Amino acid sequence: MPAAATSKKEKAAAPRARRTAGAAKTKLFVLDTNVLMHDPTSLYRFEEHDIYVPIMTLEELDNNKKGMSEVARNARQASRMMDEIVSSCLDKMEAGIPLKEPSHDLATGKLFLQTEAINVTLPAALPTAKGDNQILAVVMFLAERFPGRPVILVSKDINMRIKARALGLDAQDYFNDKVLEDTDLLYTGTRELPADFWETHGKGMESWKTEGRTLYRLKGPLAPNLLINEFLYQDGETPLEAWVKEKTGRTVVIETLIDYSHQKNNVWGITSRNREQNFALNLLMNPEIDFVTLLGQAGTGKTLLTLAAGLTQVLETKRYSEIIMTRVTVPVGEDIGFLPGTEEEKMAPWMGALEDNLDVLNGTTGEGGDWGRAATRDLIRSRIKIKSLNFMRGRTFINKFLIIDEAQNLTPKQMKTLITRAGPGTKVVCLGNIAQIDTPYLTEGSSGLTFAVDRFKGWPHSGHITLQRGERSRLADHAAEVL
Repeated sequence: MPAAATSKKEKAAAPRARRTAGAAKTKLFVLDTNVLMHDPTSLYRFEEHDIYVPIMTLEELDNNKKGMSEVARNARQASRMMDEIVSSCLDKMEAGIPLKEPSHDLATGKLFLQTEAINVTLPAALPTAKGDNQILAVVMFLAERFPGRPVILVSKDINMRIKARALGLDAQDYFNDKVLEDTDLLYTGTRELPADFWETHGKGMESWKTEGRTLYRLKGPLAPNLLINEFLYQDGETPLEAWVKEKTGRTVVIETLIDYSHQKNNVWGITSRNREQNFALNLLMNPEIDFVTLLGQAGTGKTLLTLAAGLTQVLETKRYSEIIMTRVTVPVGEDIGFLPGTEEEKMAPWMGALEDNLDVLNGTTGEGGDWGRAATRDLIRSRIKIKSLNFMRGRTFINKFLIIDEAQNLTPKQMKTLITRAGPGTKVVCLGNIAQIDTPYLTEGSSGLTFAVDRFKGWPHSGHITLQRGERSRLADHAAEVL
């Protein structure tokens, strides 16, 4: 990552007092069109630095504004925001338009629009008719005009950044929408306790029992770092599996878990096969948890555990009225074209994972022979509705068990749209594997699933688990490792 990018991220996290105290020169960021089409609010995301919008960027925004796609909507939004900024200062535009007032103090720099013809001789191999190369010419011109000031091109286009660096110009990606630079730092939902945990945290400890589970109130050096609904475990002679239920200052209350690996606690005939699956079932079966995110590679049991928990709470305990399942329809290979039928029939080819898991769950319902299994299958199918993402806006789901499969292919905006559909008594479960993103413009750091995990951690009514061990088959586990 360029040094400029690093300093920008650090500044974004730093207190405002320290930023203004810095004596470093403000930078001039030249925005490529794809940055504005990716995030129209990027105009207000550069804090004390100035931004420059070439005339070619405005032309490309104009060319992309037609249609109902997300890109067209963003292009129109960026144009409206720029119009709002320009309207606030119609005279002396060449001196820069202050962003402080239009951004409500989010940005304190200036917006510069290209107000003069720029003639820079580009290398002969770069045709000047191409929009990207005209933007590069503007960056070269600004770099020559302001030799002592950092002039940086911001672009989501990798090839554009490579070309800029080949011409000796500074270029960087747009980082503001990335939740994390390194997905290894993503919250896993679990924490292994050190061997001396009870010695360092046992002083003044209180302990009591409620409904067969033991609770401990304790304080110590680790307590301030724990998050509500974070799972704790310790191996050894007296193994412990618990989760944090309350936190006030330096004091936490931890509660032991229900053991779903035991047959007496089975969920629709399913028992947990490893520690993380047990943690996941504690989240899925707890009525106080409204939002659950499960991450994990193929074969870790995300869909099976979620469906088993959903069916138990819909058909046995009647906690929810029905299961609603949806997913992003992004094909892995070539698209096969339009599909016939109703909304449910069109979604059926995308719901192979649902059918596979229902076959497994239908085999766990006990005796009854073929007739019993067929009746159970019909009953299960009557309580599972398959919905398309395209028709979600404006809906409200009351008392439903909502499953969002393949959630790693959602943008943060789509994720917000879906989660805000939840009405009273609805539980939302997001499943996904951020190593398998099929949407062209999303990365592990900017996926809506990563966004939701990071923003919801520590909320008392949400929980997250990263499932580690595959339980599908030895072949699937080995393939996931070596391929």
